[in-house]
Amino acid sequence: MRAIRRNDQIGVTLVELLVTIAVMSILAGALIPISKFAVKRQKELELRRDLRTMRQAIDLYKKFCDTGVIQKSGVDSECYPPDLDTLVEGVEKTGALGQKIKFLRRIPLDPMIKSKEWGMRSYQDEPDSTSWGHENVYDVYTTATGKGLDGTQYKDW
Repeated sequence: MRAIRRNDQIGVTLVELLVTIAVMSILAGALIPISKFAVKRQKELELRRDLRTMRQAIDLYKKFCDTGVIQKSGVDSECYPPDLDTLVEGVEKTGALGQKIKFLRRIPLDPMIKSKEWGMRSYQDEPDSTSWGHENVYDVYTTATGKGLDGTQYKDW
């Protein structure tokens, strides 16, 4: 004979529900630090890219000045741009009236401090100087404090 079932119940028990909630909370707790790490890593990648772009523009300005494509901006300039705005505004080509060479479309925003204020060094400044001598722009760095994920100071990048 067939056994008669009483009240076939469909659903989950309280224990199953508690185990599911515990597993979900453990997973959520692990994702929060990972997402913070990913955001910081993305900002650092953007910072490195922006620094590389500005340094390449400074190097190209120097190359054009050294080869005579553009005129030297001053006696003490050592063929480096006088400021970052010069890279955006452009410089007239030597011997070509009205033709300008632009090295940057815009000054990038520092992703760490959300500002266009970059630290700058002149060719005449010390390599680790934190004040700009205003003669020219030889190098740029971030003014953000703190360490990167690799353990180095942001200002040393």
